[in-house]
Amino acid sequence: MGKAWGFGRHGGPEVQEFFDRPDPAPGRGEVLIRVDAAGVNPLDHLLRSGPVDGLDGGRPFPRVLGMEAAGTVLALGEDVNGLEVGDAVFGFALTGGGTYAETTVLSAPHTARIPEGLSATVAATLPVAGTTAVDVLDQLGLPAGATVLVNGVGGGVGLAVARLAVGRGLRVIGTGSTAKREHAEAVGARFIDYTSEDVAAAARALVPDGFDGIVDLAGGSSLRTVAALAQDPRNVIAVGDMSVPDLGGRFVERRVDRENLERSARLALDGLLAPVITAVHPLSDAPAALAAVENGHASGKIVIRVA
Repeated sequence: MGKAWGFGRHGGPEVQEFFDRPDPAPGRGEVLIRVDAAGVNPLDHLLRSGPVDGLDGGRPFPRVLGMEAAGTVLALGEDVNGLEVGDAVFGFALTGGGTYAETTVLSAPHTARIPEGLSATVAATLPVAGTTAVDVLDQLGLPAGATVLVNGVGGGVGLAVARLAVGRGLRVIGTGSTAKREHAEAVGARFIDYTSEDVAAAARALVPDGFDGIVDLAGGSSLRTVAALAQDPRNVIAVGDMSVPDLGGRFVERRVDRENLERSARLALDGLLAPVITAVHPLSDAPAALAAVENGHASGKIVIRVA
């Protein structure tokens, strides 16, 4: 039996609970891992709040929270290629196994080996934030010297996008609340504080001719404000707000396969995608870790250290 943190039914934080569960058996195309670290993401509490098609694996309650993890392979399911028992790996729990647990199952095609020199703590942040940053900047395809606005720069994905964009030679402007300024400026972004500045006016003062690309991580009315600042609306890429096509923009095209995980890991080793990890919690403190992300006050990336 292993300890896990999850939820007994859909709802708010009140449905969360610790429970014991046997090690899950890896199914076809899955690997069982001992979890060393798990990344914390907004999607985690969204899955707790209600069903999301294709992401719960049809598993019974109680379900384990978490979508990304790093650890050591304990067993292989059928039809698993390229991974072996004992491998240090990181990847996605796309079949509903969850990751806030001592052991779990990851989807093997969406799992990669951790390269030597990369810690499990860092690797656990890459499946969501790292690959999203790679995807959105690849989709924009901007040349060095171009301008990009990262709307909602202070979270794990936003800071990953900003750091990688700076590494590609882009001029990066980021928006966020006052508490996010230090981390945004540390990765090389010029910062606009939406709590004390008019975002549109401040952005136009910095880039009068409009932005070559906009990455939106905030959505809602904020997306509508920044979308008007793009030279070409097709270069407005949203990560969370599915209404972006109504503004002429596009939703991010996600690639969550092993190849993209390996690419993100190489970028992290090279320092081009080093995540800004602002807190590491033990599994016993998982409620606080998720609460910090759910209330929107978290800067950078939060990790749960299990092993």
